[in-house]
Amino acid sequence: MQEELCTFLAIPSVSTDPAHYPDCRRAAEWLGEHLEQLRCAVEYIGSETHPVISAVGPAVPGKPTVLVYGHYDVQPPDPLDEWDTPPFEPTVRDGNVFARGATDDKGQVFAIVKAFEAVRADRAGAGTGAGAGAGAPPVNVRFLIEGQEETGSDVLSELLDREPERVEADAVLVSDTPYYAPGWPAVETGLRGICYGEITVRTAKSDLHSGLYGGAAPNAHETLVRILAGLKSANGRIRIPGLYDAVARPSKRERDGWKKLPFKERSFMRDEVGSKALTGLLRYPVLERLWALPTLDIHGISGGFTGEGAKTVIPAQASAKLSLRLVPNLTYKKVARQLTRAVKALAPKYADVKIDFIHGADPVLVDTDSRPFELIDQAFREVEGRDATRTRSGGSIPIVSELGKAGAPVILSGIGLPDDRLHAPNEKINLEQVWKGVRVFGRFFQLMSGNG
Repeated sequence: MQEELCTFLAIPSVSTDPAHYPDCRRAAEWLGEHLEQLRCAVEYIGSETHPVISAVGPAVPGKPTVLVYGHYDVQPPDPLDEWDTPPFEPTVRDGNVFARGATDDKGQVFAIVKAFEAVRADRAGAGTGAGAGAGAPPVNVRFLIEGQEETGSDVLSELLDREPERVEADAVLVSDTPYYAPGWPAVETGLRGICYGEITVRTAKSDLHSGLYGGAAPNAHETLVRILAGLKSANGRIRIPGLYDAVARPSKRERDGWKKLPFKERSFMRDEVGSKALTGLLRYPVLERLWALPTLDIHGISGGFTGEGAKTVIPAQASAKLSLRLVPNLTYKKVARQLTRAVKALAPKYADVKIDFIHGADPVLVDTDSRPFELIDQAFREVEGRDATRTRSGGSIPIVSELGKAGAPVILSGIGLPDDRLHAPNEKINLEQVWKGVRVFGRFFQLMSGNG
């Protein structure tokens, strides 16, 4: 099983990079062939390069249906020089597999597929000589595994717009999230949405000599930096008019539950963030800032000269990529309009400024008062010794709001750990967590059948 996981992780399925589009297809086919071996009916839908894998397990009449969502695409591995071992040469050290996509989300998808295989093998009967996956599964299981989660889920979203019946189920299982802490499994009750865009500023027809024109010619970088500074105060408050009007604080019950979690601010700062201080709206607790408040972050600035040595130019154009993470009541489309108005208000008259929006998703709040959540708690209790604690996530999974449109409860419960470094160099997944995931998700399938 470990060798199979490493083979999957070795495929560089970076969905943002056209050079890796064939690898995205290869990753989809690797997973699809694995599901076919488990007697699933597999389709590749919507794209030649980033297809959605739709896999339907053997029918079990009269039993509930579980829809499994995940993704096989991964983030770019940059910066490469910060990896201890190459990102697409999976390496096992101290019980962990290090590779891009190890925890986000290939390793977690792999655990659910293996759980499906395990419960089918169990039902084949001990000593029958049947191969793995030969028995009927305890429930009807359908998979929707996409290849664009890291870039906005356009292909899957368009598919679900055309064929909304694909999300009709009794429960949706999403394993693309972490435990709260080692030994503390979690169900995430909320995800922040995202509004991701690029601001481009032009202040002249071309770059200019800073000696001949400095002091009179406008500088695109300076203009851009002033706009960016105007969008957010030094204490972390976002200066977009009307943004906070719709933000509601979590309930006292939810906040009281967060206070009981084993959270140590100093350890979080030192071990997870790796910084000398935490920033943001300091009057709110850290977990509330991470999970229940909007954010604005700058991801990269380009323009002018950034090569080795010196070149004294006044840049004519500069760009910045930035995103806002959105909390309930803040929709992507509304925030995009608010950001556009704020940027235009901050832009000087001499500058041509535009915003291109790259992708976005609305936030999600999940009601956990239904039977499937009781069963995932029972599965974790049997394997890990405790129920899954209720948390939120500061991250986004763009398609989750659409997965629940038919009314199925969406269970956001994964097996990663907080130090898995998803999106960062030296991403990993703990092998023991993978094996626990096989047991937990397999048990969940059994409990959903009503014969647990």
